[in-house]
Amino acid sequence: MITREATKEDLQVLLAFEQGIVSAERPFNSTLIDGEIHYYDLNEFIDSPDAILIVAEENDEIVGSGYALIKKSEKEYNNFKNYAYLGFMYVKPEYRGKGINRIITDELLHWSKTKGVSEVRLDVYAQNESAIKAYEKAGFEPFLLTMRLK
Repeated sequence: MITREATKEDLQVLLAFEQGIVSAERPFNSTLIDGEIHYYDLNEFIDSPDAILIVAEENDEIVGSGYALIKKSEKEYNNFKNYAYLGFMYVKPEYRGKGINRIITDELLHWSKTKGVSEVRLDVYAQNESAIKAYEKAGFEPFLLTMRLK
């Protein structure tokens, strides 16, 4: 298995991954509208110097993805000016459990470090226990839980 930066030639596969993410998140989020949803501007992640979009390939097949995006701290009182936000973490179902998400995460963390960014954040649904465990294995810890009322 190899990892590499995504290219525009990968967009068709990546758009399918995006719908896979939406499908996986629907059970955790009753506020999502029906039908196709696009969370990401994948072209921006490919083109931006402040982002990297990684794909994992096995036997010339793209099997996973993830991005890191450098963002400015929203709060002037934080002890960091910029942080890396990770997202678009997806591994095809038949390749899960093989450590691919961890490899992608490690690549994104390394890229963030080369950009001088030490604060890294991501969002995960509180009920998504398997994802939480995977991120905890990578060194992440719970930080803030958003609550809602309808």
